[in-house]
Amino acid sequence: MIDFPLVLVIAVLLCGAAALLDLLVLAPRRRLAVARYQATATRIEPATLEALKKEPALVEYGKSFFPVLAIVLVLRSFLVEPFQIPSGSMKPTLEVGDFILVNKFAYGIRLPVLDSKIISIGEPQRGDVMVFRYPGDPSVNYIKRVIGLPGDVLRYTSDKRLYINGQLVEETLVGEEPGSLGSVQLYREKLGEVEHEIRKETGSYRLEGDRQWTVPEGHYFMMGDNRDNSNDSRYWDLPGIPASLQGMVPDQNIVGKAFAIWMSWPDPKFSHLPGFSRVGVIQ
Repeated sequence: MIDFPLVLVIAVLLCGAAALLDLLVLAPRRRLAVARYQATATRIEPATLEALKKEPALVEYGKSFFPVLAIVLVLRSFLVEPFQIPSGSMKPTLEVGDFILVNKFAYGIRLPVLDSKIISIGEPQRGDVMVFRYPGDPSVNYIKRVIGLPGDVLRYTSDKRLYINGQLVEETLVGEEPGSLGSVQLYREKLGEVEHEIRKETGSYRLEGDRQWTVPEGHYFMMGDNRDNSNDSRYWDLPGIPASLQGMVPDQNIVGKAFAIWMSWPDPKFSHLPGFSRVGVIQ
């Protein structure tokens, strides 16, 4: 898989180096060559003069692309990055094909490629919809909802109820619809100050019995809103990771906070056009 941030950084560096080389070395040489030609030539040929002034092709392209690539790098690395939702793990909040915007500085400013935090601005809050790099393969981005904060004790029961620090998370049945395994029940869930809808398949349960986790410092516990169709912290069993950290997302894997849907295109082919009916703030 292509590491786009790395490619972008390299492109900016190469274009910037070309522009700097021209400014410090090549442009003075061209000016000197023009001055010598004008001083020694008995008749000034416009074509010759233009040839002496002409920038090398690589320098010309580098100087042209540098400001554009630099702006893209700053926007994408420090401000806002677009993503497309590839799966239904966050239904009904996010649908397959939704194009979303992610705030890259909500949880701190990080260096591109290295992803190390250099300025701390805020921390993830319970209920946030967050994009992060999957602990099992950091080249893959996941999007889930923040359920557990550092120090929290979480329990998920055989009847699909969620407890945080011994308190049952409030949820209210709001509707029912057909599902892949029968019917699907939609609930309104409240996590702190955040209210959002979740989805549960009747007759489906992937965990055997109740499960409990304690979230370590510097880590977060994530779950999809489509509770029975989400590969999230409840199910990860990753090799090489200590048992106490299984299912946890470390702070250094955070990409940013998803805050808006700007377009939806479930089938990016000519048979379907993109739609804007789902445009809005992500709850």
